[in-house]
Amino acid sequence: MKKAMNWLKSIRPLKVLTVFLAGTFFFLTQACGAPGIATQPPQPGAQAPNIERYDPTKDYPLNSPAGGMNNFSDVDPRARDEKAANDRADALAKNAQRNIDQKSVDSPRQYGENYKQGTPLGERVKNLGEDIGSSAEEVRKGVVKGTQRGIENIKGNTQNAAEDVTTNVQRGAEDAGRNVRRTADDAGNAVKRAVD
Repeated sequence: MKKAMNWLKSIRPLKVLTVFLAGTFFFLTQACGAPGIATQPPQPGAQAPNIERYDPTKDYPLNSPAGGMNNFSDVDPRARDEKAANDRADALAKNAQRNIDQKSVDSPRQYGENYKQGTPLGERVKNLGEDIGSSAEEVRKGVVKGTQRGIENIKGNTQNAAEDVTTNVQRGAEDAGRNVRRTADDAGNAVKRAVD
């Protein structure tokens, strides 16, 4: 009886409430979340309207071999809709023709003539030379700036290294002095102990 009473005392109301809510949730999801509406079962002897029974004596037509996997077409016959693809192809062809008409270029020769009517060759060469010159100047400036930064970094690193070496030498000298004092103190203490 004591065990039963201890067990009842150890049950916490929060645990009981949690189990109750979980059970209620499970019950409601099963009862109310059914995917379809319950219907009357079919009557014996009545046949569903869209069901054909397989007749083993009858010869059913199969897909003709098409060279795909297992000698049949790899494309689902229900998914073939060539009309949409043809409509899309026609729209793209019309768009391309419209673009050609808007540009008013009928042949490569006409395109060449339009190009020749633009900037004369001498000016194009001059512009190209100026572009190359400005690009070379920008590269030169970039190299100069990079070199200056590198030199400044080297100077700073050298100064830092010199300061670090000086600091390390000073610390080493101080540590050596402390070690000599400790050794002398330890030797003096050892002599005192030996004398006592």
